[in-house]
Amino acid sequence: MICMREGFGVWLTGLPASGKTTIARALEKALRKKGLNVEVLDGDEVRKNLSPDLGFTKEDRETHAKRVAYVTKLLVRNGVAVIVGLISPFRNFRENARNQIGNFVEVWVKCPLEECIRRDPKGLYKKAINGEINDLTGIQDTYEEPLNPEVMVDTSKESVEESVNKILKKLEDLGYVPQTGTN
Repeated sequence: MICMREGFGVWLTGLPASGKTTIARALEKALRKKGLNVEVLDGDEVRKNLSPDLGFTKEDRETHAKRVAYVTKLLVRNGVAVIVGLISPFRNFRENARNQIGNFVEVWVKCPLEECIRRDPKGLYKKAINGEINDLTGIQDTYEEPLNPEVMVDTSKESVEESVNKILKKLEDLGYVPQTGTN
C-alpha cells in the first residue's frame, strides 16, 4: 500500500514585480529536494493557458482567481505541493482560495511600490505611468494587503534564500513538509 503525503497550497500574493515568481521557483527547488511532488502555477503562465478569455476587470480577476483556486484544490487533494504566484489583489479572492483549498498557506510577498517600479521587469509600471495601460494593480487598481498571512516576506530587505527559509519553516511547523534534516 502506498502512503501518500497530504498536499498543500502556498499562495504567494503581492504587487507586480514584488518577487512572487522568483520566490516560487526557489521554493519549488527546495520542496523537490525534500522529495515532494511540486507544481508551480505562475500567474502569467496560468492566465495565458487557463483564462485567455479574461481581461483585468475586478470580475475577470475574480473569475481567474477562482479557476486557479479550483485547479490548486484538485492538485492538493492528490498529494501535490502547489505553489501559486498570483497578484490576487483582493482579500476576498484569497479567502475564497483558502476556503476551497483547505491546506492553505498565504504568503505576502511584500515589497514597496517604489522598489517594484524600479525593478519593473516587464515594463508594466512604465506603461501604466505613461497611460498606455489603465488597470495595473498598485497604480490604477487596488491591492488589499493581507491582514493575517501565515508568512510575510519582504523582498526589498531579504534575500531569496531568507524568504524561502521563512516559508519552509512555516510549512514544517504546520506539518506539511518534513523537518529539515529528515525525510
